[in-house]
Amino acid sequence: MLEIGKKIKALRQKKGWSQLETAEKLGISVPAFSKIETDVTDVNVSRLAQISDLFEVHISEMFLDDTDESPEAQDEMKKAKETIEAQAAKISHLQEYIITLYEELHKTKIVVNN
Repeated sequence: MLEIGKKIKALRQKKGWSQLETAEKLGISVPAFSKIETDVTDVNVSRLAQISDLFEVHISEMFLDDTDESPEAQDEMKKAKETIEAQAAKISHLQEYIITLYEELHKTKIVVNN
């Protein structure tokens, strides 16, 4: 598996952006972005989503080494992408559920307080 930082660096270079340009687009400092690219710091899911949006790639592609063209590697990459997409769908569903619960709790609080 490819380190995420190397993948991010490759995506940045493909766009022709400097670290400064990319860091500014992400709203972080150049040293912070450099630490991401060199895998010195872990990237949380929300930052990873922001980075994948910036580079216009699916978040699952951040975890995949697409340099191996063998059929086995391609099959493994497909399975990994499907797994990541399934997990992302579950997360999205949970987020919606939490928002619904919060809204219902807020309505209940208003009714109780009145």
